[in-house]
Amino acid sequence: MSNPAAVAKLVVQQAVDCGVELVASLPDNWMASVIREFDADERFRHLSVNREESAVGLCSGAFLSGTGSLAVMGASGLMTLIYAITKINYTYEIPLTILATLRGAPGDKAKFHVSNGLYFLPSLDAISLTYKVIDSTEKIPEIKSIYDHSRTVSRPTVAIFTRDVLRGDA
Repeated sequence: MSNPAAVAKLVVQQAVDCGVELVASLPDNWMASVIREFDADERFRHLSVNREESAVGLCSGAFLSGTGSLAVMGASGLMTLIYAITKINYTYEIPLTILATLRGAPGDKAKFHVSNGLYFLPSLDAISLTYKVIDSTEKIPEIKSIYDHSRTVSRPTVAIFTRDVLRGDA
């Protein structure tokens, strides 16, 4: 049975376990339950942003102030950040963890996301951006390990969610 709200609660609990206080998000229909859960939870300062670069800037600045943060966005949004990540986060060794969607993969019925299915993961590989695909609810606790890894290596990391996980079907 689908239960996106239960999945969102699991994701938010991982953020709590990481010590996250600030969450910057962009609208994404697959991540809608997760974003709503962050927004409703008083343990977080949730900021809706209109550009992916704003999420990178906010989360990078949060790190520099000692505040734990996450950015939440879709795959298309992350694809637009290649320059910002390599210029800001790689150059200055600023950790950043992003929660993103795996659009264009089998099961995604949106034809306009086919290019994400073809180029998303290879693009992350091309810039050596560490990621984990969260394709079952049992893997949601890996958010903490990917967050901690970002802080260890002083580089960005990404937890990438499949549609079925976010819908509570996997």
